[in-house]
Amino acid sequence: MANGDCELLKLKNLGTASVNILNAVGVSAYEDLEKLGPVEVYRRIRIRGINASRVMLYALQGALLDVHWNELDPELKARLVAEAESGDLTEA
Repeated sequence: MANGDCELLKLKNLGTASVNILNAVGVSAYEDLEKLGPVEVYRRIRIRGINASRVMLYALQGALLDVHWNELDPELKARLVAEAESGDLTEA
């Protein structure tokens, strides 16, 4: 396991399966997630054909904020979903 993986596993909401998915889309450290942002990472996951629910989107945001995804403000969740769904999933 790479050092970034260990770092990602320490973040709230992220387990081994999530970290494997993140690695598959080029996110191997907290800095990658922070730089790309949760919406872009979620889009990359979906573009790869990986089945990810909105909970993954919320989990990514929660990981950055160090809060459980279920504690995110409903308005923030709605904004994340709107932003994620506004993009063209054929772009990479």
